[in-house]
Amino acid sequence: MGIRTVFTDHSLFGFDDAASILTNKLLEATLRNVDAVICVSHTGRENTVLRSRLYPPTAYVIPSALVADQFKPAVQLPPTDTVTIVVISRLAYRKGIDLLVATAPKICAMFPQVRFIIGGDGPKMIDLLQMRENYLLQDRIELLGPVRHSDVRSVLVQGTIFINTSLTESFGIAILEAACAGLYVVSTRVGGVPEILPPDMISFANPDEDDVIRAISQAVRTVQAGKHDPQKAHDLIRGFYDWNQISERVERVYDAVFETKPYDFWTRMRRTLDLGRFAGPIFAIILVVDCLFFMVLEWWMPSWDIERVQMHWNQERFVEIASPRKMNDTGE
Repeated sequence: MGIRTVFTDHSLFGFDDAASILTNKLLEATLRNVDAVICVSHTGRENTVLRSRLYPPTAYVIPSALVADQFKPAVQLPPTDTVTIVVISRLAYRKGIDLLVATAPKICAMFPQVRFIIGGDGPKMIDLLQMRENYLLQDRIELLGPVRHSDVRSVLVQGTIFINTSLTESFGIAILEAACAGLYVVSTRVGGVPEILPPDMISFANPDEDDVIRAISQAVRTVQAGKHDPQKAHDLIRGFYDWNQISERVERVYDAVFETKPYDFWTRMRRTLDLGRFAGPIFAIILVVDCLFFMVLEWWMPSWDIERVQMHWNQERFVEIASPRKMNDTGE
């Protein structure tokens, strides 16, 4: 039996700058001899196929999953006279924090009942602090700093709207967690984000200041009018992104891979040399070294002597192990 390889890609890259060209060449070499690639969105799949010159039928789309019981909506909803907008993100340029800095003061001016809770850390934290000081919004914008994943739900359930201002995103697990916790989502229309949620659970904006303000304003009016049902949103996410379903789809990919004939050494070598006049020989040498290394490992620790473990997914047991702490009867 030959070596089988399944690669999972969560990235989105461009094609026209030096960093992207180098990264894409490395990706092409990495995926040259893999049997299948799993991407988290159709946009991500298209990007990966183009970047790596991959044979399209070997690329599959399987979204991320989450444990829905870890993101139950609050039993007691926030007061309707206050709209709390939550942001949990890496505070970096790629996450569109400049858009948040530009739009938050204007939203506060337009809607006196709106407040922000911002969790996360990064190089753009200083910009948020300066914005809050310049506009005297200390009582309207709360900056939490780093938030542990075990505390994400406790932050989310304090709000009614979640904002994602990313400039690029292959999927967006934070959006999924927020929607599962019952929040209405506002996001920039980038990458694979439009594939995540039904249209009645999210408002989209182009990644520019005026359109983000429009989308947030629309979301504020939506939640104030009671047109968003947190429990219904939670139930939908539970059905769409259940770990049992996602793991079964991954298993089917592996089953399909094992039904195909593996590449032999000389086929792998030929495919590697086809990478180009300069890259081909370099990666061919790496391939030979890797094969020699695995031969040594096989001699030192034969594969037939390694114990095989059968994995059986059990949602209730998974939740029990994954939950950082037991929730009380109120779901808090």
